[in-house]
Amino acid sequence: MKIGILAIQGDFDAHRRRLEELGAGVVLVRKPEQLDGVDALVIPGGESTTILKVLGEAGFEKLRRFVLAKPTFGTCAGCIILANEVENPPQKGLGAMDITVQRNAYGRQIDSFIAPSAAVDAVVGGCRPVEMVFIRAPKISKLGPDVEVLARQGDDPVLVRQGHTLAATFHPELSDDPRVHQYFLKMVKNGTR
Repeated sequence: MKIGILAIQGDFDAHRRRLEELGAGVVLVRKPEQLDGVDALVIPGGESTTILKVLGEAGFEKLRRFVLAKPTFGTCAGCIILANEVENPPQKGLGAMDITVQRNAYGRQIDSFIAPSAAVDAVVGGCRPVEMVFIRAPKISKLGPDVEVLARQGDDPVLVRQGHTLAATFHPELSDDPRVHQYFLKMVKNGTR
């Protein structure tokens, strides 16, 4: 199985290293046509408006068709891009997840923080806390009925799944804990059978 990582902006290399450590084949996707050669996609953190600008309309549409059909994992800015609705300020999303996301909801860069989660769903790999790195992180303010919450920070959902789509408001690629990426690889494996 080949996992694409949208390598336009953000810390895509940390995702590459983690996925390769877990035995996945990785393709750094820099052009929309490269999506044709991958089984799944990771949309990393970074600046969502910059990612959308670089994609352009044709790239956005190609990406939208991909994420509606194949397993996709978005972290931070990737979560924003996957959302049905984006606030603070409003922005176009791919509509791949029935969530509303508020950009930069925890504050500016200086307000970034690391937190363990006490409420990690057992499907991710037990009830041990997952270290979560929040950098100018978004908040998921509304969830559709088909969205499953896998982890919370306080009352806020921070790791969610809807069908073949996974989204985190934090950066699991920046922690030493591989469980979130392992969970995504299991989703991909189950989705490509």
